[in-house]
Amino acid sequence: MTSSRERMVEAAFALFDEQGYDATTVEEIVERAGVSRSTFFRAFGSKEDVIFPRHDDLQARIAARLETGTPASYRVALREAAALVLAQYLDEDQLALSRYRLTRSVPALRDREIASMLGYQRLFREHARRWLAELGGPDVDLHAELLAASVVTAHNVVLRRWLRGETADPWHEFDDAMASVLAPDASGPAAQQGTTVVVLQDDRPVEEVVASVREALSRPASRRR
Repeated sequence: MTSSRERMVEAAFALFDEQGYDATTVEEIVERAGVSRSTFFRAFGSKEDVIFPRHDDLQARIAARLETGTPASYRVALREAAALVLAQYLDEDQLALSRYRLTRSVPALRDREIASMLGYQRLFREHARRWLAELGGPDVDLHAELLAASVVTAHNVVLRRWLRGETADPWHEFDDAMASVLAPDASGPAAQQGTTVVVLQDDRPVEEVVASVREALSRPASRRR
């Protein structure tokens, strides 16, 4: 049975597609969903909140996975935590595609989406700093920041390719991208002879991302600056 929350989300996105985000009111959403205004505002703080997944719940699951990581297993923890984000969007399917269209056309929604991604990046950074500090080495803060940014960037490349219909196998591309950015000699202080962390623009095809990272990792350490 469809819950009242699901009915409101479905009604909202249908109306956004039909008449646009700005032209749609809460009253129209609750009327189509067959619920009251009080039911709507118990579930959502605003019309904008209808559009986005439950980021608080997702962040809690990400944090729980990262908490189980150790200096020896942190690459696995980062990969699996990033996979939770991708799975959330893939599971939403058409809803995620509708959200993508909205965030491309409504600047305020795009800003909120960016803020959410920065929240995930902060979680990765905080845990990476702890792991890398235990491993020892210079510039732990810098390496943790770059490592977190690399993971989020790689995830976003794959997600946006899927949203644009450019890949039918996002999980395969995700595995390739994570293997590159989490390669042992891209891990910061854990690498004894130098560090390589590559942050790439998130709208490039994932094949270019992976090729660029691998090419960078293949250079001698003296040329990685």
